[in-house]
Parts: sequence; C-alpha cells; structure tokens
Amino acid sequence: MSIVAAYVVPHPPLIVPAVGHGEERAIQRTVDAYEEVARRIAAHAPDTIVVVSPHAPLYYDCFHISTGDAAHGDMGQFGAWDAAMNVPYDPSFAAAVSACARARGVPICGSGMRDGELDHATFVPLHFVNERYAGYRLVRVGLAGLPPADHREIGRCIAEAARDLDRSCVLVASGDLSHKLKESGPYGFAPEGPVFDRDVTDLLDAGDLEGLFAFDEAFLEAAAECGLRSFQIMAGALDGLACTHELLSYEGPFGVGYAVAAFEVQGADGDGAVAAAVDAAADKRDAADEAAGEGGVDPFVALARASVEGFVSTGRPIARPEGLPPELADARAGVFVSLHEGGDLRGCIGTIEPVTGSVADEIIRNGVAAASEDPRFPPVGEEELDALSYSVDVLFPPEPVDSEAQLDPARYGVIVEKGWRRGLLLPNLEGVDTVAEQVSIARAKAGIAPDEEGVRLQRFEVVRHDRGDGARRG
Repeated sequence: MSIVAAYVVPHPPLIVPAVGHGEERAIQRTVDAYEEVARRIAAHAPDTIVVVSPHAPLYYDCFHISTGDAAHGDMGQFGAWDAAMNVPYDPSFAAAVSACARARGVPICGSGMRDGELDHATFVPLHFVNERYAGYRLVRVGLAGLPPADHREIGRCIAEAARDLDRSCVLVASGDLSHKLKESGPYGFAPEGPVFDRDVTDLLDAGDLEGLFAFDEAFLEAAAECGLRSFQIMAGALDGLACTHELLSYEGPFGVGYAVAAFEVQGADGDGAVAAAVDAAADKRDAADEAAGEGGVDPFVALARASVEGFVSTGRPIARPEGLPPELADARAGVFVSLHEGGDLRGCIGTIEPVTGSVADEIIRNGVAAASEDPRFPPVGEEELDALSYSVDVLFPPEPVDSEAQLDPARYGVIVEKGWRRGLLLPNLEGVDTVAEQVSIARAKAGIAPDEEGVRLQRFEVVRHDRGDGARRG
C-alpha cells in the first residue's frame, strides 16, 4: 500500500464544539467540509494517519517527528478540559521516515524532551476523525526553518515509508492560510493576506501542487501565513501519484483564512474506498463521453456539459476524465465556456490566459464558474440541465493593435484596457456586426467611458467548439 489520500485542513480551536460553544456556526462550511474529510478517512480505514502540524515542536535546522508509543491531548488551554484524546503512535513508521530522511541528507529529530502533548493543530483534525474511525496509529511531523525542497523531501519519505511498510496511509496537512485578512481580525490586515489566500486556494482547486513552491519569502512573511510548508510536505508525499483534486471549502470571517481540500489517489496506488464527489459524478461524465464518441459531439463541448452537470448535481467539480485527446489533456490555453438556454445566454466565464495545467482543466473550471458565478445570472439549477446548450472558445494568445482598423468582429475578439480595468468580448457574436459595437461593449464591460482616451487594444483569435456542431476558427 501507500498514500491513499491527503487532505488540507485548518485548525481553528473553536471548531471543536466544546470550545466554540456554538460560535463554530459562523464557519459552517468549514465544519461541513471537515465532516466530509472525516467520512472519507473512515472509508479508507487507514493503518496510519500522518498529521503535518505547524504547531508541533519547531526547529530551525531539523524536522521534528514524534516518537514513543502514544500521545495525549486536550483543549484545556482553550477552556475545554473535557475535550481530550489518547492516540497510539506508529513507531515503526516514524523510524522508516527518519531513516529515509537521513539517507537523503534531510535533518530529522525525534521527540526527546520537547514533545509534550498533542498540539491543537493535530488535535482539531483528529477530533473529527475520532468521531468516525479509531483503527489507526498516528505519526506527527513538524515543520522546520529549512528550504521548501527539504519539506518536499520529507513528504516523499512519508510516501516511501508507507510503501516499504505496506501501510495504507492518509496524510493530513494541517494549516491555516493568511492571518491578516481583516483590520478587525486578531492580527490586523495586510494586502498580501487576501492575495495569498486566493493564490493558494486557486492552486488547491486546480491541483497545481507545484505552484506551492513558487512563493516569494518576503510576500509570505507579509501575508502571515501558517500552513504553506505543511502543504509542501503534502505535495512531496503525492509526488508522482495520480490524484483527484477538490477545494471543498474556503472561509475567512474572523480575519484568518480556512481552506479544506481533498486529494484522492487514483489507479493502482489508490484503495478505491471513497465515494467522493468526483466519483459520484462519474456516471454523468461517462455518459457524456459516450455520447461524444457515438453521436459525434465535440469532445470540448462534451467535457463542458459534463463539468456543469456534475457540479450542479453534486456541488463539487468533476475530476478530469482519463483518455482525453492531446489537445485537451496536454495543451494549455485560455478558455471561455458559454451556456445557452432557449437561444439566450445563460452564463459565460473564461480566462484570457491559462490558469490551470491543461485545456481540459480550464474547461472544467470555467464550466463550473459559468454555471454558478456569472454575476448576471442566478446559479444554474438541476431542472435546467436538459435545456442547456454549450460552446467552448479556446483562445490564441492576444496581440496588441495600434488602431480599431486592425479589428474585425467576425474574426477577432477584442480586449480593451486602461490601467487595472479590462473588458473582453469574444468574436463572431450574434448582433455584434461592427468594430464600433464590439469596442463599445468591451469598454462598457471594463467600466471605461466611450470618450476616455489612453485605451490599449488587443485582438485574439479563437477556435470555437459550438454546441456539438464541430469546431470552427472564429
């Protein structure tokens, strides 16, 4: 066996009812997502749970790993002495991780005299797990003042230990996001805080774990983040494994960011125990794929339909299907997904440049957004699905133009920019027949007045996959 799943979770003490005394209802989406994580862990029934905790003993030049036979923890420091647990450790697993780390030149140290009781970043996730499952042993790993590459290596050693010992293992990466989201919060506000939270949740949502290693240290310090190095260890543990990726929730009402995300290992390395949302959507996805193969429906459109139907039916994005053609699975581009109902626009969201790893992921992401986030329309309901038709525009990179004379609304889309304001209009749209109309609409979308000067223009071409009738360059 090996790693079968990994989960990103926060650790606000008030999420434990004995501490929160009802206050946890303010982050109910986080509570619900935590319950879902606990359900999945119980379904996996792992031999070992590894919790990576920012509040385990922290050393500048060494990773802490808890040793011994068992640990005790409670929430007494938060006024809840009756919230307590005893958890058995997995000494052989900890020893295997330590041996691997030393062989790779990564410093790691056992508990010694500084371990103490379970920290709250370990206690909180185990509180939810213990309500559903008790057949595991624990390994607790801390962070270090060492480079991100060393955190990745510790994650790889966790996966190697699971394989060598033939353990079914779940990794829990405990960590809050920024602590500086609001002036009224306990740590105040920094503009880097919301940016960090948006960037990290986008990466988790897209399954782009490599992106977790690209942050600037000065930016991280300004954002006052907590969990990034936990997530980097998780990325190392999942290195080379095929995983689904789901951002289950994100909230920050108290000025601290709380994200919950799930990564279920697929194929021979996964145990197949969890009926996750991506699995619940599989029947719809497979039906759409089959229809694409048998009925001649464009695979871009079939994927957009599967994305919307899966999300509307389950509340969560679908996984990227296997066996997609290279132009979906391997290429990267900006993508717009448009929904129509009875000939009228029902939603349209897209990206000018790629923000995910493939056109397929871009379609899935923007299909969900078109169905649920277009501010012009209410979210799509399940009763509407049969009436929807779809189009997918795959964008070529934009190019600057010197004047409107270089535009053609039948061939080129247009981007109008001034400062931070930017408006985009796709090409070949019904009712948009002249350059003046096209630019006027794009200006209006950007909030740029018709007489404002100093406006930059760009044009772009698209390949349009239009409601199953094949693709054309528009």
